[in-house]
Amino acid sequence: MRILGVETSCDETGVAIYDNHHGLLANALYSQIDLHADYGGVVPELASRDHVRWLLPLIKQVMAESGSDRKEIDAIAYTSGPGLIGALMVGAAVAKSLAFAWQIPALGIHHMEGHMLAPMLEAEPPEFPFVALLVSGGHTQLVEVCGLGRYQLMGESLDDAAGEAFDKSAKMLGLDYPGGPAIARLAKQGRAGQFIFPRPMTDRPGLDFSFSGLKTFTRNTIAQQTQDGLIEPQVKADIALAFETAVAETLTIKCRRALEQTGYKTLVIAGGVSANLSLRERLQQMIDRESGRKLFYARPEFCTDNGAMIAYVGCQRLMAGQQEDLEIVCRPRWPIEELTPIDGEQY
Repeated sequence: MRILGVETSCDETGVAIYDNHHGLLANALYSQIDLHADYGGVVPELASRDHVRWLLPLIKQVMAESGSDRKEIDAIAYTSGPGLIGALMVGAAVAKSLAFAWQIPALGIHHMEGHMLAPMLEAEPPEFPFVALLVSGGHTQLVEVCGLGRYQLMGESLDDAAGEAFDKSAKMLGLDYPGGPAIARLAKQGRAGQFIFPRPMTDRPGLDFSFSGLKTFTRNTIAQQTQDGLIEPQVKADIALAFETAVAETLTIKCRRALEQTGYKTLVIAGGVSANLSLRERLQQMIDRESGRKLFYARPEFCTDNGAMIAYVGCQRLMAGQQEDLEIVCRPRWPIEELTPIDGEQY
């Protein structure tokens, strides 16, 4: 089965073609970072308009790169939520229209399920069951994954997501958007131990997160270190390192608890923040402390939004017989536990 995947949930237009026999055949992505940089964050209306501009050219590109004729496309998978409603509508409308014209099925895919299963695109994919840390600009969640579509939410952020905290803290430091990569670059110049930031909600049981207090702590620290409206470059780097370390260690502590609670040996991290090297290093150190544990994550280009992950999940669900009609349904908010389990080996 050959699937055209379309991703337009936020500020990146992703299109890919996945074949269940030959794997990923083509993948194309257009990022809107430059478009939104002047505003310090995503402007929903601008994002929607840019998806309209780039989606069809990217579809033509992946069709050509994969050597696929439209008659070889068996179905279309598109992101139907969660995300920005205008951006989601662009992808859904194009996917449904093409499906109607080509007389093939179209299936809406959960954006975070795509992220969670993106490591399945790698040469050595994880096996069920596992614990997944979904960490991005809009989500910070720990999920027990027992099979495709069989998910149990174990913990989530009660306020800001980790990626959102990165963006806001970067803005306070005068760094460019997006904040995660900017803070990571500056943190490399920081001196460890110059500032000690809190590890939120690690002093109590449970697997929920909270990063709004850490964001406030960052703002207060910056204010204390600012003189005559200026802050020393080295101090900025020290603050960036302290913030990054606090987020990475907080996520690591909660992941360790989740593994202990489930008894699972496999941890998967996914989403944009999963590309952070400091987080990966700390999680790997935690994993290595117990024999038999394994850590999985996608290559950097599949950590951020992309069409490949949507095409992959769509292929698995369509092969299992899942279908939907031509009605366009987008869900800006969509709990991952509401997804339909599909047949196959489950735990």
